[in-house]
Amino acid sequence: MRSYLAQTRMELALSLRQGEQLLVSVAIPLLLLVFFSLVDVLPKPDRVDHSVQFLAPGILALAVMSTAMVSLGIGTGFERQYGVLKRLGSTPLGRPRLIAAKITMVLVVELIQVAVLVPTAFALGWDPDGTVALVIPAYLLGTAAFAGIGLLLAGTQRGTVTLAAANGLYLVLLLLGGMIIPLTKLPTAIRVVAELLPAAALSQVMAAAFTAGVDTVARDWIVLAVWAIAAPALAARFFRWE
Repeated sequence: MRSYLAQTRMELALSLRQGEQLLVSVAIPLLLLVFFSLVDVLPKPDRVDHSVQFLAPGILALAVMSTAMVSLGIGTGFERQYGVLKRLGSTPLGRPRLIAAKITMVLVVELIQVAVLVPTAFALGWDPDGTVALVIPAYLLGTAAFAGIGLLLAGTQRGTVTLAAANGLYLVLLLLGGMIIPLTKLPTAIRVVAELLPAAALSQVMAAAFTAGVDTVARDWIVLAVWAIAAPALAARFFRWE
């Protein structure tokens, strides 16, 4: 337990010291939330009067993707490329505790994101009113899905390839995930594909959890759960420590 806690503190310290990871995890979601809430240039669902009502749940979903997929994937990818994972895995810490420390780091950073984004959304006029109890399982499933994708990239590709792939996937899922552009505003063919992706499933579940009168669609939970199981399973199967 002591080695696990020490590694968790180290993972968290490294994550918070790296400017590029803070940019992806906190700065970009915060900037998108503030800018598009104040500058009404994006389409929004017909049921929504103020942009922040639509943006806030989606930006919280984006924050999960930013930390669990991009930050975790890129950081782990370069540790693998430089041989750090191999060395740490052979120490008394062991591989299971190392992975557990990384996942704990992701969860702590997500709490920091919530502490920053939620008060900002309130200040911008957000008024959530829904089944907020659904947020916790949505967060856990979303974290599992995106962490699995990030570790799959990190464990199969070089660090530089993981960097490019994670950032590229981040942009694609941002645009197709219903986070800043409603899925209903996308062309039908693109929307059908987007609804099968974890980003859209998570953003839709979060929107339903925070918005009264919006029913949770079983399909979104099923898609999110499938990704939460399949992505970590694939990462465990194909991950290479060196």
